Amino acid sequence: MIAISCSSTRHAGSDQPSAYVPASQALYDSIVHMDSVWEDSYNNCKLDLQEELISDDLEFYHDQGGLMTSKKLLIQALERNICGKVTRELLPGSIEVYPIRGYGAVEMGLHRFHGKNEAGHGDYARFIHLWHSEHGRWRITRVISLH
Repeated sequence: MIAISCSSTRHAGSDQPSAYVPASQALYDSIVHMDSVWEDSYNNCKLDLQEELISDDLEFYHDQGGLMTSKKLLIQALERNICGKVTRELLPGSIEVYPIRGYGAVEMGLHRFHGKNEAGHGDYARFIHLWHSEHGRWRITRVISLH
Protein backbone atom coordinates (compact mmCIF):
# COMPACT_ATOMS: atom_id res chain seq x y z
CA MET A 1 0.00 0.00 0.00
CA ILE A 2 2.83 2.42 0.87
CA ALA A 3 4.67 1.62 -2.36
CA ILE A 4 1.53 2.26 -4.38
CA SER A 5 0.80 5.59 -2.68
CA CYS A 6 4.41 6.75 -3.10
CA SER A 7 4.56 5.81 -6.76
CA SER A 8 1.17 7.34 -7.52
CA THR A 9 2.33 10.79 -6.37
CA ARG A 10 4.95 10.96 -9.13
CA HIS A 11 3.99 13.14 -12.04
CA ALA A 12 4.90 12.36 -15.60
CA GLY A 13 8.17 14.05 -16.53
CA SER A 14 8.98 15.05 -12.95
CA ASP A 15 12.40 13.43 -13.18
CA GLN A 16 13.38 15.81 -15.99
CA PRO A 17 14.92 19.19 -15.16
CA SER A 18 12.98 22.29 -16.06
CA ALA A 19 14.13 24.35 -19.00
CA TYR A 20 16.45 27.16 -17.90
CA VAL A 21 14.78 30.52 -17.40
CA PRO A 22 16.86 33.42 -16.00
CA ALA A 23 15.80 34.60 -12.55
CA SER A 24 16.67 38.11 -13.71
CA GLN A 25 16.84 38.98 -17.39
CA ALA A 26 18.85 42.12 -16.59
CA LEU A 27 21.46 40.11 -14.66
CA TYR A 28 21.56 37.49 -17.41
CA ASP A 29 22.10 40.17 -20.06
CA SER A 30 24.86 41.80 -17.98
CA ILE A 31 26.77 38.55 -17.51
CA VAL A 32 26.35 37.48 -21.14
CA HIS A 33 27.75 40.88 -22.10
CA MET A 34 30.66 40.48 -19.66
CA ASP A 35 31.34 37.02 -21.07
CA SER A 36 31.58 38.52 -24.57
CA VAL A 37 33.95 41.22 -23.29
CA TRP A 38 36.06 38.54 -21.61
CA GLU A 39 36.08 36.38 -24.75
CA ASP A 40 37.15 39.32 -26.91
CA SER A 41 39.99 40.13 -24.51
CA TYR A 42 41.04 36.45 -24.49
CA ASN A 43 40.89 36.01 -28.26
CA ASN A 44 42.62 39.30 -29.06
CA CYS A 45 45.32 39.31 -26.39
CA LYS A 46 44.00 42.35 -24.53
CA LEU A 47 45.97 41.66 -21.37
CA ASP A 48 45.17 45.08 -19.88
CA LEU A 49 41.47 44.20 -20.10
CA GLN A 50 42.14 40.73 -18.67
CA GLU A 51 43.81 42.50 -15.71
CA GLU A 52 40.61 44.50 -15.17
CA LEU A 53 38.25 41.54 -15.52
CA ILE A 54 40.10 39.12 -13.25
CA SER A 55 39.91 39.72 -9.51
CA ASP A 56 43.02 39.86 -7.36
CA ASP A 57 41.21 37.22 -5.27
CA LEU A 58 41.32 34.66 -8.10
CA GLU A 59 40.86 30.92 -7.73
CA PHE A 60 41.17 29.08 -11.06
CA TYR A 61 40.36 25.36 -10.94
CA HIS A 62 41.39 23.48 -14.07
CA ASP A 63 40.67 19.76 -14.28
CA GLN A 64 43.99 19.14 -16.05
CA GLY A 65 46.19 21.93 -14.67
CA GLY A 66 45.02 22.02 -11.05
CA LEU A 67 44.48 25.11 -8.91
CA MET A 68 45.97 28.53 -9.64
CA THR A 69 45.48 31.39 -7.19
CA SER A 70 47.82 33.99 -8.66
CA LYS A 71 46.31 36.57 -10.99
CA LYS A 72 49.84 37.58 -12.03
CA LEU A 73 50.78 34.01 -12.97
CA LEU A 74 47.51 33.57 -14.86
CA ILE A 75 48.10 36.72 -16.91
CA GLN A 76 51.66 35.56 -17.63
CA ALA A 77 50.38 32.14 -18.72
CA LEU A 78 47.80 33.77 -21.00
CA GLU A 79 50.50 35.91 -22.59
CA ARG A 80 52.90 33.00 -23.02
CA ASN A 81 50.48 30.23 -24.05
CA ILE A 82 47.32 31.84 -25.45
CA CYS A 83 48.06 35.20 -27.10
CA GLY A 84 48.05 34.84 -30.85
CA LYS A 85 47.78 31.06 -30.57
CA VAL A 86 44.38 30.02 -29.16
CA THR A 87 40.83 31.32 -29.43
CA ARG A 88 37.76 30.59 -27.36
CA GLU A 89 34.34 29.93 -28.87
CA LEU A 90 31.18 29.99 -26.76
CA LEU A 91 28.40 27.57 -27.66
CA PRO A 92 25.53 29.94 -28.49
CA GLY A 93 22.61 29.61 -26.09
CA SER A 94 24.55 27.56 -23.52
CA ILE A 95 24.97 30.25 -20.84
CA GLU A 96 22.99 30.02 -17.63
CA VAL A 97 23.25 32.76 -15.00
CA TYR A 98 22.21 32.47 -11.36
CA PRO A 99 22.27 35.36 -8.87
CA ILE A 100 24.31 35.17 -5.69
CA ARG A 101 22.64 37.62 -3.32
CA GLY A 102 24.96 40.31 -2.03
CA TYR A 103 27.86 39.06 -4.16
CA GLY A 104 27.20 38.71 -7.87
CA ALA A 105 26.39 35.80 -10.12
CA VAL A 106 27.36 32.33 -11.26
CA GLU A 107 27.73 31.80 -15.00
CA MET A 108 27.74 28.29 -16.45
CA GLY A 109 28.06 27.31 -20.06
CA LEU A 110 29.88 25.43 -22.77
CA HIS A 111 32.85 26.63 -24.78
CA ARG A 112 35.71 25.23 -26.82
CA PHE A 113 39.20 26.33 -27.68
CA HIS A 114 41.18 25.92 -30.85
CA GLY A 115 44.48 26.99 -32.28
CA LYS A 116 44.29 29.98 -34.61
CA ASN A 117 45.71 27.89 -37.46
CA GLU A 118 43.67 24.74 -36.82
CA ALA A 119 41.13 23.70 -39.41
CA GLY A 120 38.93 21.69 -37.03
CA HIS A 121 37.35 22.40 -33.71
CA GLY A 122 37.47 20.39 -30.50
CA ASP A 123 34.60 19.30 -28.32
CA TYR A 124 32.73 21.76 -26.15
CA ALA A 125 33.68 21.78 -22.47
CA ARG A 126 31.83 22.99 -19.38
CA PHE A 127 32.89 26.08 -17.48
CA ILE A 128 31.74 27.96 -14.40
CA HIS A 129 32.64 31.58 -13.71
CA LEU A 130 31.81 33.27 -10.43
CA TRP A 131 31.36 36.99 -11.08
CA HIS A 132 31.62 39.50 -8.23
CA SER A 133 30.19 42.97 -8.53
CA GLU A 134 32.93 45.16 -7.03
CA HIS A 135 32.09 48.86 -6.82
CA GLY A 136 29.81 48.61 -9.86
CA ARG A 137 32.33 46.59 -11.92
CA TRP A 138 32.12 42.90 -12.68
CA ARG A 139 35.18 40.78 -11.98
CA ILE A 140 35.77 37.04 -12.24
CA THR A 141 36.78 35.63 -8.85
CA ARG A 142 36.42 31.89 -9.40
CA VAL A 143 36.78 29.75 -12.50
CA ILE A 144 36.12 26.05 -12.89
CA SER A 145 37.27 24.78 -16.27
CA LEU A 146 36.46 21.21 -17.30
CA HIS A 147 37.60 19.48 -20.47
